[in-house]
Amino acid sequence: MDQKLQVKDLINIGMFTALYYVCFFATGMLGYIPIFMILLPLFCPIVAGIPFALYLTRVKKFGMVTITGTILGLLMFVTGHPWPVIVSGIVLGFLADIIMNAGHYQSWKNLLLGYIVFSEWIMGALVPLFFMRESYFSSIRAGYGDTYADTLLSLTPPWVFYAMILLAVAGGALGALLGKAVLKKHFKKAGIA
Repeated sequence: MDQKLQVKDLINIGMFTALYYVCFFATGMLGYIPIFMILLPLFCPIVAGIPFALYLTRVKKFGMVTITGTILGLLMFVTGHPWPVIVSGIVLGFLADIIMNAGHYQSWKNLLLGYIVFSEWIMGALVPLFFMRESYFSSIRAGYGDTYADTLLSLTPPWVFYAMILLAVAGGALGALLGKAVLKKHFKKAGIA
């Protein structure tokens, strides 16, 4: 099988990345409520797991998930998120590609683990909340007001960052399982189920 990305692969990347981003972004709107900001690493991968599962029935070549992660990181950056999201999108997309490629994009175990790893890319958008606190909260205060900023500040002591990493693991696992359940017929046709 030719491992070079073809036009058809690039179309699939563009189409499914856009679909994933719309689901992810819509779910991310919950972050306007401070307590839900903490739960975004759980909710976003669950909702986006369905389009990503369908994408996995089309991914057969190394680099497709890396490109998706890169595009997502850039889209988040362009829409006002801090630069670490670009790094997390690229790095975690690449790691997910390695894991999924090890199972030749056919092993359910590798796809599940790959999506869990991929789902951690959201943490790049949340790094400033914990590690660039002063500049992050001054911009939040300017954009959302003192009440929102103070509430979010009180809800995010440093240990919450590590809890959010675990939430992303749970969200990735649940999203992959939900996606597989919803798209069982497609997984069977692709030889993955």
